[in-house]
Amino acid sequence: MAIKIITPPASEPVSLSEAKLHLRVDTSADDTYISNLITAARQYLESVALQKTLGTQTLEYVLSQFPCGEIQIPRPPLQSITSIKYTDSEGVEHTIDSGDYIVNTDCSPGLVVPAYGSDWPSNSLIPSGGIRIRYQAGYTTVPEMFKHAIKLLIGHWYENRGTVSFGSIPSNIQFTINALCGDRCYGVWED
Repeated sequence: MAIKIITPPASEPVSLSEAKLHLRVDTSADDTYISNLITAARQYLESVALQKTLGTQTLEYVLSQFPCGEIQIPRPPLQSITSIKYTDSEGVEHTIDSGDYIVNTDCSPGLVVPAYGSDWPSNSLIPSGGIRIRYQAGYTTVPEMFKHAIKLLIGHWYENRGTVSFGSIPSNIQFTINALCGDRCYGVWED
């Protein structure tokens, strides 16, 4: 299974001016660098720390086979399902009618289940990646604690531009991000 970003967020959860205020930077000399740090911090939280989608994005979840029942949609919060398509073993693409499945956006992760009296298709699929679920996910208003975690990462990276061990975050930053993300993390930093 894989997750593809089809449409990234229209804007970052933390603006350049918010980041510069946090960094106490008055000049525009580092604006491009700071903007890149904002994007990198969001991407880090989304893909490593939180496994959530912060700003509204269009994503595509690729599977190789249909499960017996529910499909858990990764990178919550799920806003809506755009389409569910599959390619059969003959190479023909099919779109599942939206009336044939039920979407639950109230749980995390969001769920898609066959509608009452329906089942997932039983056709033979292409060997790999035959199912593509396109969906919208992300917060319409990003919680402040996640925005603050982004600012902390930006601050750390801005001040530490040199080489550090890949994947290592100093314990004080790690503790603070854990405190902000709390139960929203999936055990990434647990000892």
